[in-house]
Amino acid sequence: MAGMMLEQAPEIILASASPRRRELLAQIGVHCLVYPVPVDETPLPQERPEHYVRRVAAEKSARARQCCSEQLPVLGADTSVVLHGQILGKPENRQHALSMLNSLSGQRHHVYSAVSLRVRQCHHMALNITEVRFRELSEAQILRYWETGEPADKAGAYAIQGLGGVFVQNIQGSYSGVVGLPLYETADLLTKAGIDIFK
Repeated sequence: MAGMMLEQAPEIILASASPRRRELLAQIGVHCLVYPVPVDETPLPQERPEHYVRRVAAEKSARARQCCSEQLPVLGADTSVVLHGQILGKPENRQHALSMLNSLSGQRHHVYSAVSLRVRQCHHMALNITEVRFRELSEAQILRYWETGEPADKAGAYAIQGLGGVFVQNIQGSYSGVVGLPLYETADLLTKAGIDIFK
């Protein structure tokens, strides 16, 4: 029918249910087939943050490659908030989230974001580390933020792209990496795989 937009065919498989990663890929014009896979995201004993995010991202892409019948390139990613060398995952409950936000208040922390891309028999990886500084937060601000519902399913109990952005005094590195997918590194891997970012 005239005037109807044809949906563009996917160019990659995204091994993630994250709407933020899907939006970031769309931002650079990459169409994806969303294929989330279950992966145990528990850090191993004494596992360093950079090893952890690389391992989880690689496991996501490997699992999706095994399970999905499509033969498109597969992209997996993992993002973790790290404070004083400790990985802050998603909060388990209200008290856990409040504790995380209290610990981040007035502090610098780092966000590790790994990207894993599987193209045929090749596996490519990239890692971005961004420093984020929080301003001092009052107990009332932390409680109000929790009540918005935003921290409940976010690593480190905050979302820089949401209301949590008002807590961020400055960053050194990749904003998109803090959101969940570092675009510079992702675009570099996709370009090497033959996917044209500037169509």
